[in-house]
Amino acid sequence: MAGIPIVAVVGATASGKTGLSLDLAERLGGEIVNTDAMQVYRGMDIGTAKLPPAERRGIPHHLLDTLTVRDLATVAQFQGWARAVDAELRAGGRVPVLVGGSALYTRAILDRFEFPGTDQEVRRELEAELERAGSAALHERLAGLDPEAGTRIQVENGRRIVRALEVIALTGRAYSASLPTLEYADPLTIQIGVDIDRPTLDRRIEQRVDHMFEQGFVDEVERLLAEGLAEGPTAGRAIGYREVRAYLAGELGLDRAREQTMAATRRFARRQDSWFRKDPRIVWVDHDDPDRADLAAAAVGRLVSG
Repeated sequence: MAGIPIVAVVGATASGKTGLSLDLAERLGGEIVNTDAMQVYRGMDIGTAKLPPAERRGIPHHLLDTLTVRDLATVAQFQGWARAVDAELRAGGRVPVLVGGSALYTRAILDRFEFPGTDQEVRRELEAELERAGSAALHERLAGLDPEAGTRIQVENGRRIVRALEVIALTGRAYSASLPTLEYADPLTIQIGVDIDRPTLDRRIEQRVDHMFEQGFVDEVERLLAEGLAEGPTAGRAIGYREVRAYLAGELGLDRAREQTMAATRRFARRQDSWFRKDPRIVWVDHDDPDRADLAAAAVGRLVSG
């Protein structure tokens, strides 16, 4: 495994990570490892901007389409899956090129990060309270106990709020204290960030969402609902899918569902950018630089050569 780096392409959604990851895989003799929490689900294609097989340039992709929409996927599980794939690729002389928009998943894979334990009784009590009082009430409690976690975790993300409160109850420490530290688990690791200005990113997001709806996103959601999407603890809360579910339930008009999907995606992109900007280890390349792949490959080369 000596000399084979781990490469992660990071940045906001719609910034151009996918294209750069393919360019790097070609230059480095690598394979793609998905780190997007939602692209592991079979059938969630249009709404996650999953790259069709015909556009993958013949490069093997890992951790795509491995679960049904009913299945739970946790950060701890994903860490184990991705690290196993990374080790297998490197042992075979292939460079793992990680790409995806889930910042915590990427950090959990790359950095030293041991997950706190769990307690089923504490978890059941918190889940019952979530059902009874709602996520906003639990989020308010979390924000009081751990303001940093309250800022990072969305009010509507009941599952993560419950997990944060569980960790606080079990450890007596802030949940944010258990998040990954800025120390790579393997020093032969590099992150390449795609730098893009906000107005351009907002336009790209609008174009992406419009394209999603034109490509049959509503039909995709309808099909997945028949497969149990609404019951899925992870897949069911994906951006876009929840808005279209509201449209199909008669709670929103189609135009409003599209607008809310754009707005939620823009907010998500800002959170992603804020998360990554705090990591001084990332090597940034401009999204529109024609030499960005060469610059990124050169940065990987410098890491390997020491």
